[in-house]
Amino acid sequence: MGDVLIRVVAGFALAGLLPVSPALAADDDDRPLFTFKDPRITESSGLALSPTRDDVYYTHNDSDAGATFFAVDGKGQTRATFTVAGAEARDWEGMAASKDPKTGRGVLWFADIGDNFDGAWPDISIYKVMEPTSFRDATLPATRYRFTYEDGGHNAEGIMVHPRTGRLSVVTKQFSGAIYEAPKRLRTGRVNVLRKIGPAPIMATDAAYAPDGSSFVIRTYFSASVFRAPGELIAKVSMPQLDQAESIAYSRDGRSLLVGSEGVNSPVYEVPLPDTALPTPTPSASAEPSAEASPEATVEGGAVSASQGGGLTTGDILLWVAAAVGATGVITVIARKAR
Repeated sequence: MGDVLIRVVAGFALAGLLPVSPALAADDDDRPLFTFKDPRITESSGLALSPTRDDVYYTHNDSDAGATFFAVDGKGQTRATFTVAGAEARDWEGMAASKDPKTGRGVLWFADIGDNFDGAWPDISIYKVMEPTSFRDATLPATRYRFTYEDGGHNAEGIMVHPRTGRLSVVTKQFSGAIYEAPKRLRTGRVNVLRKIGPAPIMATDAAYAPDGSSFVIRTYFSASVFRAPGELIAKVSMPQLDQAESIAYSRDGRSLLVGSEGVNSPVYEVPLPDTALPTPTPSASAEPSAEASPEATVEGGAVSASQGGGLTTGDILLWVAAAVGATGVITVIARKAR
């Protein structure tokens, strides 16, 4: 029901029934970079560029579509389909790509982190898969890492891996969302604990690091926010109108965002970043989100506050309250007529 309500709200905003600020307005000149041609790609929920090959993109379906992902070229044509051996797919919601610092080989991460009941699962899983070396349909081995949150269950749809340190973070999809950081060393023999390090925008659907690690982006159904560190907002980026905005990734040069949607033949757009959000010339590992790296993000009485925003703004709250009221009214009318 939660996702249904959010989709209704998104529909209201896109239909012009809710106020949308200029920062969220779509550009009439937006054109897709490509559209997914494969009819099996019906709920593209995660998106990542190959860390080692040009013109290769990876995606996977949402929900219980199976532990499968697709390699797609720059025209949206599927080059190969891969199955992750031994993996569950309760609710795959996001993916990320990185490089093995020792070998230079690409690494793909698949996040089985969706939990619409905020605690229905005793733990969540993220699978590490070495990037395939050839584009032929195959089954690939994976390493499974299990996680719990330090403060109880959450629904989440975004993961990101720091390109310099390899540190993994999960971004929750809630009205009061947050960024949770994984331990530096992940273990397979025990459940790893995710610790809250900062706020996240309301109802975040995906997240990604800039290629140099100097910043990261978190997207929602309506916008994308670029941060230097947790709570340190540096730009809000206009997004194209999508049926259900689910995925985001950086371009290889870090100067644009790639954004996707669920749906058959869904498009992927390339959105240029403003100058203020471009990668820094000399990145440092200190850009990795952590409580120590961001004095703006502090924990007070168990709640995260951010002096420079990036969590719930007044505009966000008013927008979602208005949306919830409007959506509830529509649902009530429909329910009455259906009796």
